Amino acid sequence: MSSDRVLVVIGRTRHKMVVAELAEAIKRGAKFVELRLDFLAKAVDFKRLSPLKQCPWVATLRRPADGGRYNGTEQERMMILRQAIVSGAFEWVDLETDIAGSVPRFGPVKRIVSYHNTAETPQNLDDIYANMLKQDADVYKIAVAAQSADDVARVLHLQRTAPKPTVAFCMGDIGQPTRFLALKFGAPWVYAAFNKERGIAPGLPSFDELRTTYNVRSITANTKVYGVLGDPVGHSLSPLVHNHMYKKLGVDALYLPFRVPRGQLPQALEAYEQLPVSGYSVTIPHKEAAAGLARESEPNVQVTGSANTLVRRDDGKFSAANTDFAATTDSLRAHLAERAKDGPAVQLSQLSVLILGAGGVARSFAYALHREGAQITITSRTYERAQKLAEDVKCKAVDWHARHNVSFDVLVNCTPVGMHPNVDEAPCHFSILKPGTTVFDTIYTPETTLLIREARSRGADTITGVDMFVRQAARQIELFTGLTPDIEAMRQIVRKALSPLTKAFEEDRGTAEPTPTEQP
Repeated sequence: MSSDRVLVVIGRTRHKMVVAELAEAIKRGAKFVELRLDFLAKAVDFKRLSPLKQCPWVATLRRPADGGRYNGTEQERMMILRQAIVSGAFEWVDLETDIAGSVPRFGPVKRIVSYHNTAETPQNLDDIYANMLKQDADVYKIAVAAQSADDVARVLHLQRTAPKPTVAFCMGDIGQPTRFLALKFGAPWVYAAFNKERGIAPGLPSFDELRTTYNVRSITANTKVYGVLGDPVGHSLSPLVHNHMYKKLGVDALYLPFRVPRGQLPQALEAYEQLPVSGYSVTIPHKEAAAGLARESEPNVQVTGSANTLVRRDDGKFSAANTDFAATTDSLRAHLAERAKDGPAVQLSQLSVLILGAGGVARSFAYALHREGAQITITSRTYERAQKLAEDVKCKAVDWHARHNVSFDVLVNCTPVGMHPNVDEAPCHFSILKPGTTVFDTIYTPETTLLIREARSRGADTITGVDMFVRQAARQIELFTGLTPDIEAMRQIVRKALSPLTKAFEEDRGTAEPTPTEQP
């Protein structure tokens, strides 16, 4: 795939900043640029912009109703579009379907005829598209808002069956996979924001993300699709890690974030069968639902009732795995082995463990450690959930408010308390963090959570969520591809990605000790 298959979108209010971003975009490898003229606060100065051309440009002047910012009259907008066409600065112009018929072709300027709907994916989308195809265009663009996986499937079906060059995708978090998958199904390019902070369109990925995380230039019709299912998934580093490792392993695959709200997993799996998705990582809140939906499951899934991995079988059904299960004990064993270099060896069976939380990750910890013979206590804000898990594992449960009275060798945080952006929260009072104990926080965004930081300052040993995240992800890659990834390389990728977050946390952190927060 040629490098001009990424259309880099630049939208700034001042010409000066447009000039600066154009120069930087070219420096970073942009070969095709859309100028969002509707962002400019003053009249477009074509003479100022024209000398800066180093690649093909698209002229776009979007109305607010279509997700744009132009606030002049429609008559003025049409005049500016015509000026852009005759200026000689642009190889392409974007014309909405309702005006395309009143703007004739001029010279060699190519035409994108577009339809935008920022509220929904309309039921009559096929009819809208059929009418667009009657118009004079070189490329057709469909951009609609997705409310469900069914919307995503409909738009991708339109893209897959398009009789003429078409870019069809869904805006928003739920629709984000379509922005990449459009390329798999024949779209001539994918859109990317040069500066994501400008809020150009919901769910629009950044040019940097396409350069560092999503290797879109290698996507073909044969590229396999994997992804992470959850809500939220925007914070997940799984796409970064998986896509990097597929590239290193020489696997033609693309790994995407699939945001699926709670309760919608069965419908999502059915909708995405047409892609098809060859495997999923599963995160909050779907781990228990995933275990129940699979056709077959490995023993760890049957024991825990929780799955974080779904792998498509030859018959199209899914088998379920729980890679958290082994990652929990592998992380602890590695930690104990390291500690044994300076002292006596300790076995997992000798440990007393306090688990905070009773969700999918907590279930994996509880069952894995119970199998090793550890003494376990479980607590959760919802006592019934803690009690149920304790009964299943045959261990002890305590009320959330009594968690500070439990003695432990290892404290495991399986709640999301302390996860970015709520980095000034912690799931317990710091007074219980003692020298000689181990604190294991399963959160990895940031790696050094407030709980980890305070545990270290009080002389406790720590295990961060990065170690467990990398171990479970490595096993998922093995299940998906049959190949063994380099765990140390994965660890470096994660830590590099987290370093800006860690730095920001260190800069923002005050000295006041926060009030412990209950598990949401």
